[in-house]
Amino acid sequence: MAEKKTTKKSIEKKEKKVSPVKKDNKKKVVEVKDEVKEVKVETKIENIDFGLPTIALDDDDFVVNEDDFKNLGDKYFEATGRRKTAVARVRMYTKGENGMEVNGMDFTKYFPTKSLQGTALASLDKMKSLERFRITAVVNGGGVNAQAEAVRHGIARALVVFNADYRKRLRKAGFLTRDPRMKERKKFGLKRARRAPQWSKR
Repeated sequence: MAEKKTTKKSIEKKEKKVSPVKKDNKKKVVEVKDEVKEVKVETKIENIDFGLPTIALDDDDFVVNEDDFKNLGDKYFEATGRRKTAVARVRMYTKGENGMEVNGMDFTKYFPTKSLQGTALASLDKMKSLERFRITAVVNGGGVNAQAEAVRHGIARALVVFNADYRKRLRKAGFLTRDPRMKERKKFGLKRARRAPQWSKR
């Protein structure tokens, strides 16, 4: 194979390809890298006090201190409960006369039977707080039984907002779970969701 001869023109072309600007850029980049130093930033997260008391919970022996309720002042805790198509907006006050009102009425008048009254107060009874709060509830939709369960669900959620330690006992009792069972919609051509019209031979 014949070797290529290097001429003056080829040498000049190679020198033109390497521009002095690129050399300067490379030097600048190296200088910047040498100046960069590692900086460590330490962040400390401190406990934030929201002003709400924490109440100790024991599954076997559950006791609530009355001093914890006095320190709260005039506050209320709000939550929403649901069951079927019933929706209850519950507010739980720490001051005032103890009791419960549903849609501006005494809950014993709104829920006439003892079973409905027991259902509405089940969350408070579980936490032994029947005479600790003044509760107001606004309920819409559904029947009376569904509204009572919606109030129970709303009170349970409000108790958890009041104290997060209540969650374990209320979850175990099933009062924090929203019951998803609802009536199936009616279909056209049928009497109900699945009930077909009665067939007659003649």
